[in-house]
Amino acid sequence: MAYSITIRREAEADLLEAFKYYESCRKNLGSDFLLCIEGSLSRIQKNPEQYQKVYRQVRRALTPRFPFGVYYTVVDRKVVIVAVLHARRSPEHWRKRS
Repeated sequence: MAYSITIRREAEADLLEAFKYYESCRKNLGSDFLLCIEGSLSRIQKNPEQYQKVYRQVRRALTPRFPFGVYYTVVDRKVVIVAVLHARRSPEHWRKRS
């Protein structure tokens, strides 16, 4: 049975910011980015425990093709996405969200 996924508003803002950036670089690159994120979310939903904890109960799944991490927590059968950030971004940026 798959886990349910909730994306916090801050993580949605992260996605929108990255989408706009990639779209400004090349038409449809933002859409390609979102497809990669959707693939990561699908893998997380199927088996969230496969990714390691990076801070307390927060886990990180790295995305293919784009240097981004999806940061999330697991409570019971629920996955909460707390951030979607570029790999070079400071961990302090998402730690205050968890």
